[in-house]
Amino acid sequence: MPEPENIPSGIAERIREAIRNTGLPQRKIARRTGFEESKLSKSLSGTRKFTSEEIVLLATVTGVTANWLITGSDAAQTPSAAPPADILPKRHREDEKHAQRRRSIIGRAWWLFSEQGYAAVRIADIAKDVGVSTPTVHYYFPSKQALFAETLHYSVKLAYDRQVAGLQPITDPVAQLKRLVELQLPLGAEGRAEWSIWLQTWTKLAVSEGGLDTHSPGYRRWTSTVHDIISAGQKTGHFVTVDAGTLTAELTAMFDGMGIQVLTGNLTPSQMFANICGFIDRTIIQQQGATS
Repeated sequence: MPEPENIPSGIAERIREAIRNTGLPQRKIARRTGFEESKLSKSLSGTRKFTSEEIVLLATVTGVTANWLITGSDAAQTPSAAPPADILPKRHREDEKHAQRRRSIIGRAWWLFSEQGYAAVRIADIAKDVGVSTPTVHYYFPSKQALFAETLHYSVKLAYDRQVAGLQPITDPVAQLKRLVELQLPLGAEGRAEWSIWLQTWTKLAVSEGGLDTHSPGYRRWTSTVHDIISAGQKTGHFVTVDAGTLTAELTAMFDGMGIQVLTGNLTPSQMFANICGFIDRTIIQQQGATS
């Protein structure tokens, strides 16, 4: 993972602010993100740099976006298309105790739904996992479907934060496109969990279940990111001049299909990555001496 060398120095100040706003002591933030407390202190003092993974973890725990941590603005332009505010985890007028509890419920529900499936998970299971009562979960979420929809918002934010932090240091369009693919692989527990939530969402939509309005704008955000990187690469002569929308549709269709094959055990993530990079090399990259 490349270090985010181009991230402005003001990030430490914004992370301190985000931590203060949670109402939690720094040691608890360190514990929740898996930081060594001394490493977090060194990063906040400027003696070491935050990695892109650390920025994403801190954005998740504190409830802000990685874009805000890096740039100081949720609206700053990045290589990753920004999601509409209404498909990110909803913000409520509540104190940090309630905000933290709400985030805890969403985070644990996200894991349980991804690992066991929507139908198998009860609100009581989520409450037990978080360490609260079932009525407490219902205080924040009126139904299991409402909570599942919020886990989809959570997935959108995770992907957006990861892409902002991971793509920001990269300027070469080819490297940027391949890094985007790598960031979204169903790799590791979290990567597979994120894919599981999306796959369950597609299943629900296939049988016309409602309450998943996040899906279309969330998926458009992903395809817009791919399209924007391809368009930028075409302007610099790195990519062929075939219609960017067509290339985006082909690449994302291949990506979705191979992701499902990974989840069902027919491909490994490394095979998926190699196959998609091969497609990019053959079809999207402008070959030297060739005209399109």
